[in-house]
Amino acid sequence: MFASDRPNVILIMSDDQGVGDYGFMGNTVIRTPALDAMHARSGFLSRFYVSPVCAPTRASLMTGRYNYRTRCVDTYLGRAMMDADEVTLAECLRDAGYRTGIYGKWHLGDNYPMRAMDQGFRESLLHRGGGIGQPSDPIGAEGKYTDPVLFKNGEEVAMQGYCTDIFFGAAMDFISNSAASNEPFFTYIATNAPHGPFDDVPTELYEEYKNTDLSPLLVSPLPEKRREAEFDKLARIAAMITNIDDNVARLFAKLDELGVTDNTIVIYLNDNGPNSMRYVGEMRGMKTHVDDGGIRSPLVMHWPARISAGTMSTQLCAHIDVMPTILDACQVPLPASRKIDGRSFLPLLTNGDAEWPTRQVVFQAHRGNVPQRFNHFAIHENPWKLVHPSGFGRERVAGEAKLELYNLEEDPRQLDDVAAKYPEIARRLTQAYEDWFADVSMSRHDNFAPPRIVIGTEHEPETVLTRQDWRHVSGRPWGGASNGFWLLNASQAGEYEVEIILDSGDYPSGTATVTAGNAVGQCEIVAGKQRGHRTTLALPKGDISLSVELTLGEQTLGPHQVVLTR
Repeated sequence: MFASDRPNVILIMSDDQGVGDYGFMGNTVIRTPALDAMHARSGFLSRFYVSPVCAPTRASLMTGRYNYRTRCVDTYLGRAMMDADEVTLAECLRDAGYRTGIYGKWHLGDNYPMRAMDQGFRESLLHRGGGIGQPSDPIGAEGKYTDPVLFKNGEEVAMQGYCTDIFFGAAMDFISNSAASNEPFFTYIATNAPHGPFDDVPTELYEEYKNTDLSPLLVSPLPEKRREAEFDKLARIAAMITNIDDNVARLFAKLDELGVTDNTIVIYLNDNGPNSMRYVGEMRGMKTHVDDGGIRSPLVMHWPARISAGTMSTQLCAHIDVMPTILDACQVPLPASRKIDGRSFLPLLTNGDAEWPTRQVVFQAHRGNVPQRFNHFAIHENPWKLVHPSGFGRERVAGEAKLELYNLEEDPRQLDDVAAKYPEIARRLTQAYEDWFADVSMSRHDNFAPPRIVIGTEHEPETVLTRQDWRHVSGRPWGGASNGFWLLNASQAGEYEVEIILDSGDYPSGTATVTAGNAVGQCEIVAGKQRGHRTTLALPKGDISLSVELTLGEQTLGPHQVVLTR
């Protein structure tokens, strides 16, 4: 045991694993024996909610606050960056004497001052952006789940093995080192699996699931011509999920070996609904949906020292509650400088008579730069759900909102809209939502302004700008012919080298024009050359926007990535 009686903490969150992708949640196809065993000996929240997409969930998980307070409002185009002034769970535990490490997916900013290593994590081993296989991948290592190029404490490093195995292995090394130094630890394992792309999955497990009847996972019949492709994708997803489960087994074996299982909290959850329309139990929906299948997750909390096996609570809990709960368990105060929206659910799992006053919790996420009232939201107050499932990818037309009301105790599939039957409840929850929206929209001055990447500091001498964080202007956001700009803050005036990187070498020669405020630079683009096209700019101190326009033959487009070095 550690000298301190404070518990260690391991927080595990998978990416796009749905609420039904577990044996203990009724899935008869996907094997999760380690998670099933963990559930049997843990506390369990059966009515736990997350956001419909990943970055908003991660912002709430790390801060105990609704993501609209944190400037993180979407999953890309600069809107998955979290304001650097937020106080994170890692910062609170670090300041209380914990060793802190993160392994896998951060997705709250790839550049200073928003990286995990800037936000309280002493050690980090991460991919950039929202997942491997996205435009933020390192050049030459695009889409590699096996033998990926990752970022260890900010430095690019080539790894060997499958990504999930790598992340758990590095986390276990961190835990072992913490045990050896007799320090309490906080380990955040955020897998990028089973997020797509699906072409690189654990081979043996994939072969197993290819020969398995996956039809029980379907929620509606498929035409024959689509079945083969859908079953192949499901086999790949199932292989990734069982691989995570295998690593959970490895993790508990390591805790047993180190003798720290009893006083180590292990929490497992997923970040949003499943990444296909598949089994979600007695619910409907998938990732991006605000129906229950899109925003439910099991939450399993293993802590033998305090939580009895089989303890379960049906109270309404959510991602905003994880930070208050962990800090409560670790006897660390909440940050006094921030309004915390969540509450500790620890008493629900340690005290059978714990009071849990009726509460309302809101979930909203959609594309776009600024959140809109009534667009793709749900407000919950047990047993009621008031929802406007207008769609994640479309902005609401004024006057369109037709709100639906469901009693989830009687109608978990949301088949019977009872708004007309209970108009007073619908009105009350509508007003509660409007009050919530007004509150989270006024958390700070210019509340929904995108965060800025800070350049020219000793913390990040070389800044890599990717399409993950640009502000989109034209074309499909990540399409080859698209363009955008980056919002930056130069920490000091100076000369900067600008390297322009294309997405491949399959382009003719041409020119690049780089603009940052009043500064303009040009360079030649050499045919067949992906990177190494350079110019210099004299940049003033302060806020600037930087854009690059490439003229290549008949095409006008933006860069794939840009590297700035002062």
